[in-house]
Amino acid sequence: MRAAEQALIAAGSSVDTLMQRAGRGAADWVWRIAAGRRVTVLCGPGNNGGDGYVIAAALRERGAAVQVIAAMPPRTDAARTARALLPGTVLDPAAAEAGEVLVDCLFGSGLTRPLGEPERTLLGRLAAQHALRIAIDVPSGVDSDRAVPLNPGLPTWHVTLALGAWKPAHLLMPACAAMGALRLVDIGCAAVPGAPGIVARPQVQPPAADAHKYRRGLVAVVVGAMPGAARLAAAAAQGAGAGYVRLVLPDGSVSAEAVAPDLVITNPAALADPRTAALLVGPGLGRDAAAGEALAAALAPGRPAVLDADALGLLTPAALRGYPAPLVLTPHEGELAALERAFALPGEGTKLARAGALARATGAVVIAKGPDTVIAAPDGRSAFALRAPSWLAVAGTGDVLAGIAAARLAAQGDPFAAAGEAVWLHGEAARRAGPAFAASQLAAAVRSAYAACL
Repeated sequence: MRAAEQALIAAGSSVDTLMQRAGRGAADWVWRIAAGRRVTVLCGPGNNGGDGYVIAAALRERGAAVQVIAAMPPRTDAARTARALLPGTVLDPAAAEAGEVLVDCLFGSGLTRPLGEPERTLLGRLAAQHALRIAIDVPSGVDSDRAVPLNPGLPTWHVTLALGAWKPAHLLMPACAAMGALRLVDIGCAAVPGAPGIVARPQVQPPAADAHKYRRGLVAVVVGAMPGAARLAAAAAQGAGAGYVRLVLPDGSVSAEAVAPDLVITNPAALADPRTAALLVGPGLGRDAAAGEALAAALAPGRPAVLDADALGLLTPAALRGYPAPLVLTPHEGELAALERAFALPGEGTKLARAGALARATGAVVIAKGPDTVIAAPDGRSAFALRAPSWLAVAGTGDVLAGIAAARLAAQGDPFAAAGEAVWLHGEAARRAGPAFAASQLAAAVRSAYAACL
């Protein structure tokens, strides 16, 4: 963010201009959210406090009832300028009254120390006295880079308005759990080379006029001890654009009718089919010796692959050494920790840092999934996903994500792009499925999510 702001300043914008742009952009949101209710703006000593003075000035210009509280005097030149431009009264904390909408501009994204007791007490008191709470940039008391609260018992927020760009705390647990709805205030920042991206809506095309099933992508899904998981993944792969989905059934383990009578069933010999564009191994695979043998057989032809669930628990460094084709791994938190142990990684830092370390160690693109999801590639590329519906916290949704990822890998071959497309489609399918869905309903909604990208 500092680099992005410096680029704007180098191009001719002043700090005061950027503060006005950010504060007035945030004021637009506050005005709409407050909808005529009384607003309290809590200002701190730095530039986040300066943003608060700009927000208050913009609201007063529109006729809003605003009380402004200065927790302490401004200490930066830009904050002092913004304070001087604010018409009307500024209150000290002792004079503050209860209101309806609290706007937190006490501290912003640069904070790395816990709030002092007077600051924490003031923030807590005002939060309790206002029914609706809006945080500006990052809620006070949160480390924006490590995505952790610096004090226990901090308030929760109904809305957080990110200024200029998303920060890790907006997208990573535990910090983002307390931020409510997220909105981005554009101040003209451009992307900074090397910085993580945000998973965006894919752009897909209908099949070409001369398309056939193999050109659209043949996905082979290995069936294991729990065939229902493989069927879920296969259904999701069909909805995500695969031209042909095969279920590879180990000899004599389960009857084809018990797996999916409406899908193509084949035997392990099909794993060597050179037309296979992507392989999926792991959903319902099991952890016994037979599962280990199935994983080894699946990886032997060296096809592009998505490894999920039980396959991750069986994975070893030797299995991936020199693997000749693109790989995508899809661990949840427990599987991520197990892979870190298997690959002798320390498991330190943010989720994005941990995913990046695993990507480098395995040579695979890693989708570190969960209530916060990040993607990391061995070459250093990375991306955050915006929060998906929490209804995804139900059994089987990981199998659906794995099936989507396999379909996208089969369709376009780039594992990092495929991972981003899969994560977006997974979240969009959840939004379209509505509340309290089962994994099978999520898989059925993938088709609608995919259609939205055409």
